[in-house]
Amino acid sequence: MSDTTPAIRDGSASQRIAEAVREAILSGEYQPGERIVQEDLSERYGGSRIPVREALRQLETEGLVRLVANTGAWVQSLTLAQCSEVYQTRERIEPLLLRHSAEYLTDEVIGELDDLAQKMESSSDIEEFLALDRAFHFATYRAEGTYVLRELVHRLWNTTQPYRRAYTGLVDTEHMRIFHDDHHMLVSALRDGDLELAEQVVGMHIRRTRVNLERHPEIFPEPDPNTG
Repeated sequence: MSDTTPAIRDGSASQRIAEAVREAILSGEYQPGERIVQEDLSERYGGSRIPVREALRQLETEGLVRLVANTGAWVQSLTLAQCSEVYQTRERIEPLLLRHSAEYLTDEVIGELDDLAQKMESSSDIEEFLALDRAFHFATYRAEGTYVLRELVHRLWNTTQPYRRAYTGLVDTEHMRIFHDDHHMLVSALRDGDLELAEQVVGMHIRRTRVNLERHPEIFPEPDPNTG
């Protein structure tokens, strides 16, 4: 028992630290390209270097952190070209994941989606909107049995989250209206069982965000050569 207890304790600590740092990154507390000092994490969240390293490795697999050998850890950052590539990938694979998820989208789930769409439309707070938007789309991606799709989509979402936040702050009323219309149209298509239309709406929705992001290169600062 004594041989396994430390491993269990470290595993629990690493998950706790990973959850805290994940939330800090997704909420914008840590910015893209910002260095993450392991000693600071140990002091802030408790735990030795081992669970901190395990937590950072977990966040690297999720697309939130980039580890550079013998150098350190940084919050993942993208160039405009990289972000565009990620969105083009999402345009093609998220409609497929939605189709895989269709059997999980019960009337109850679709009711939840409708509620989330209404809450997004009523929200004037960027952070609340981003959280609701993430919950909305992830609720449509419930294909638990997929081999790579679901985890890949989650990873791609994570890598673009900071840029969605920056872009959302620039969106005018007209474009925000279109985003809300997309959400309502997706709910209607799912309620009607029209998966072809639902897939088209998701692809168009992602494409629209990509095209508008590409019009704001100022969101993507030049990468720091010292971070590898």
